[in-house]
Amino acid sequence: MSFQLTGKLKKIDPIVKVSDKFSKREFVITDESSQYPQDILFQSVQDKCTLLDAYNVGDVVQVSFNLRGREWTSPQGEVKYFNTMEAWRIEGSQTASAANPAPAASTTNANPAPAPAAQPQETIVSSTGDDDLPF
Repeated sequence: MSFQLTGKLKKIDPIVKVSDKFSKREFVITDESSQYPQDILFQSVQDKCTLLDAYNVGDVVQVSFNLRGREWTSPQGEVKYFNTMEAWRIEGSQTASAANPAPAASTTNANPAPAPAAQPQETIVSSTGDDDLPF
């Protein structure tokens, strides 16, 4: 199965040569599409390790990846399952480029919004006293 996720690069690890024939590189993308941002770990392998060379921490990218799963049995006989999100394409996202001004705009809009919201809250807090009730 193939998936896509757009987010901000939070961490890029160096390429690790696991063996003579296998290299991998891990990186973290922060997905800010929900109320609670999520830091998602990805892995690229072999020739895909160099895909990250064109990007820096803080860049917004779109990652195309496959979800991989495997079973492992410990020496004690306990069976465990592991998942890996294996990136096969990384690109500066046009959606992300369009989204960059939007978060800045929403951040700009969010700054004035809390100020007016804070003023009524202060009024509400002060209106709990008997002094402000005559209106």
